Amino acid sequence: MVTLTATAVIEKSEDGYYAYVPQLAGCLSQGDTLEEVMQNIQEAFELYVETIDNEDIRQILSSKVLITILETEID
Repeated sequence: MVTLTATAVIEKSEDGYYAYVPQLAGCLSQGDTLEEVMQNIQEAFELYVETIDNEDIRQILSSKVLITILETEID
């Protein structure tokens, strides 16, 4: 058994939370709470992986997503 790792981006909106996996086009979910969206994106990730050939998913997930903080000044 192999453990696959992906990055999930979670954003808060006025309607709840939205999450997506940048490496996997269309792998996204939402939830009313942070806990709910985290469970939902985990489930979406697992279901997405089930639909793709093992070698293809390993290749797709071998690309890393880097996250950084950007700053600028405004008046």
